[in-house]
Amino acid sequence: MGDETLLVALLGGLHLLGFGFAAVLLLPLLRDERVAPLAPRGEEEDDGGGGNDRVDWTRPRGPGPSGIPLPDAVPARVRLREPVRLADLIPARGRREHRPAPPLPSRTPARGR
Repeated sequence: MGDETLLVALLGGLHLLGFGFAAVLLLPLLRDERVAPLAPRGEEEDDGGGGNDRVDWTRPRGPGPSGIPLPDAVPARVRLREPVRLADLIPARGRREHRPAPPLPSRTPARGR
């Protein structure tokens, strides 16, 4: 066999092997397994009543009806609901007092040069 024929046969075999694996994996999806629906119970059957599978409602744990206790909460300085610029809502910071610059050290000529 020539090199090209061997290469085509090898690639074809690999594709057939891949299709075989795909068919094996897809086979359970193609099977027709239907679950029979449960037969409805009649009202004459006395089996203790119906009901549902829901968990009984219990009051959630957490804050009481008075709200969340936030003794140290401070309201925000501004509200962002108005159509105003944020810079207009925040008061301007006070200016720092002017301090004069410290005096520059006096230079003395270097000796020995």
